[in-house]
Amino acid sequence: MGKEKKETEIMLESILDLNSNNVWNLNETQIAALWDQERQEEGFSSSEEKLLNIVRLCFEVVHYKPEDERERVKYEKGDWVTFARANSKKGWVAIRRKHIQRITDLSYENVKHITAATLLELIDRNFGGGWDSIPLSIKDIIESAFDISTTQLPTSRMHAPGGTLERKVAQGFEVLEVEKGTWTEAIFAKKKEPVMKLRCNVDVQYDEDGNIIQKEDEDLDEDRDIDRDDDSSDDTFYSSYAAEAEVKEEDEEGFPVEE
Repeated sequence: MGKEKKETEIMLESILDLNSNNVWNLNETQIAALWDQERQEEGFSSSEEKLLNIVRLCFEVVHYKPEDERERVKYEKGDWVTFARANSKKGWVAIRRKHIQRITDLSYENVKHITAATLLELIDRNFGGGWDSIPLSIKDIIESAFDISTTQLPTSRMHAPGGTLERKVAQGFEVLEVEKGTWTEAIFAKKKEPVMKLRCNVDVQYDEDGNIIQKEDEDLDEDRDIDRDDDSSDDTFYSSYAAEAEVKEEDEEGFPVEE
């Protein structure tokens, strides 16, 4: 089982390829190995701070001086993994994965990388208060990555055949049951499908002078021309004008002729 898990982990070719998505698929040892692989390369020091900020998303990061015996023992003989900075004057770095033990440890970043079962375990540890006991700010974080729904029924009816619980489980939801006297609250959670971002590829064309012509702009201009043509031929174009007043005949001196 352990070997199979190791083979499915993503190993990058370079630490410079590290980003906020793939960092969650690496462990401390892999990051240290990738770091040491690039550390001696020219210009790597300019990328260190950016890379460490990415590592901080899911790992604790501390700096220490290996010549300090107390610090060296603390970080090199515990559950930390260490590696050197490109600039030796900046010392060494020790990292270890952050453990999500409470719902208050959840963030918009790490909530995307836990399972529905793990989420419900965290909710269950929250003093057994159910969904309503969770602060609104934490609910927003949870619902950014999970579909959540709840129901409360008499405990004797919760597992009725064909009931809400049975239907939700059939739809792929994990369920947490929180007993509240003779009633039970069921909290259902299912990971949201990742949203695909669509990009519009615009065909690039050039005019006689070599300037880029955006096809979308041409279409927009045509639409505007059509709109203008439609306006000019619309029967309502003159509807805002009042009807012409009757013109009375005038005499030779320009005075109206009384009928």
